[in-house]
Amino acid sequence: MSVVLIVEDEMLEQEFLRSVMLEELFPEDKLLTCESGIQAINLAKQYQPNVIIMDIMIPELDGLSAIERIRKFLPNVFITILSAYSDFSYAQRAIRLQVSEYLLKPVKPNVIKQVFRKMLDSANDCDALTEENPDENIKDSRGSQRYFIEESIKYIKEHYREKITLKMVASRVFLSPKYFSRVFKKEMGVSFSNYIINLKIQHACRLLETTNYPAYRISIECGFSDPSYFNRVFCTQMNMTPQSYRKYTRMSAQRD
Repeated sequence: MSVVLIVEDEMLEQEFLRSVMLEELFPEDKLLTCESGIQAINLAKQYQPNVIIMDIMIPELDGLSAIERIRKFLPNVFITILSAYSDFSYAQRAIRLQVSEYLLKPVKPNVIKQVFRKMLDSANDCDALTEENPDENIKDSRGSQRYFIEESIKYIKEHYREKITLKMVASRVFLSPKYFSRVFKKEMGVSFSNYIINLKIQHACRLLETTNYPAYRISIECGFSDPSYFNRVFCTQMNMTPQSYRKYTRMSAQRD
């Protein structure tokens, strides 16, 4: 059974969230609502929700301070923050509190529904793992660091052919460039710059295999501004020139 807590002091917003959540819950699940940080802490202690949707600007105690207290007795609860403010300090604090999502108001129904379903699935997986391995500490199963890296990977894969920088991507996931660089390498096993180079070369290989584009055009298609640099990088990565790679792969295809 899932227990969900909505903390929102604006009644129209609370009712909107409640209607969206109810569409995703089963009859046996419990949906709780409250309007303040203190109420949220008390309900969390009493019902131990596995998912919390929390506004930041709420009476008595702000949402982030309430989360900080709740984390002490519910370290594995999945939390989404709703905020009308894109203040970087809020996002930084949310990261430290291992918040799953940080959504800016107004939130579209399909977005909150998708986020809520993702949290429910993660919470259910976490509960199942707890039952199978009750003695293991799974506090980090959520992988808060991994979550932000996964979000950055999605962005990189969509834009790697453009001129994107580490600082640019780090800002999109509310991390400092230095911290993002360290976590990225830890999670991916390769530096940010090398990861992008690998994506570009993989794309170049696909184009060499499937098109007759000359090398200079492929370099542009893959986001290299200098064809000579593209050739050097390709040779370093693949141990052969782009032309040799095309010839080799096509000869291999003919033999097959």
